[in-house]
Amino acid sequence: MNENQPTILIIEDEIPIQKFLRVTLSAHGYRVVESTTGRDGLVQAATVCPDVIILDLGLPDTDGVEVVRQIREWSKVPIIIVSARGKEQDKVVTLDAGADDYLTKPFSVSELLARLRVSLRHAVTGPETIAPVFQTGALQVDLVHRRVTVAQQEVHLTPNEYRLLTLLVKYAGRVLTHKQLLKEIWGPGATEDIHYLRVYMNQIRRKLEVNPAQPQYLITEPGIGYRLNTTL
Repeated sequence: MNENQPTILIIEDEIPIQKFLRVTLSAHGYRVVESTTGRDGLVQAATVCPDVIILDLGLPDTDGVEVVRQIREWSKVPIIIVSARGKEQDKVVTLDAGADDYLTKPFSVSELLARLRVSLRHAVTGPETIAPVFQTGALQVDLVHRRVTVAQQEVHLTPNEYRLLTLLVKYAGRVLTHKQLLKEIWGPGATEDIHYLRVYMNQIRRKLEVNPAQPQYLITEPGIGYRLNTTL
């Protein structure tokens, strides 16, 4: 197999469609990797590092929109949705979650190939990706399995605590302002609720830091925001 072939990850549980995509893409010079569940698709996305992901929304273990959101926590690989859901709202929600394109089933081969070519052109410099497993000191964040450990002991975070931490992981070593963090997690209407952010950061510190009063990982930049320390 030619190593220069673009790699396409297909996350699709309908066997006839999966076979159709595999045969079609292979015949047009693409290397194909397949998955039938959202959970396995996330693992494949991290280990194979595909050039484009083709994703069905109706997966047996999780909704495809959630798969998009989780991938976007650590990768900008182009994602093309292929789905029987043709309502405008379905498309809007999926694109807002981070998908790049949306094809409604049934679709033509020529249209799929054209959308793939566009996605590959957008990704010509390679997707902006952070390591699926981030580590600094004794803190480890597995972005694929959504698992946080300190000194190999698992730490349980609430959904918003986890989103805050992974946002800091995404920009590890850089300062994120209060407004940036509030906007990303709670939306544009929450950018002035700095006290709310401080409460959440204190909760995370109590779970991650040996001494929350003197944090090693989540560093406060007075009057500006927070930074995840990468020098441990």
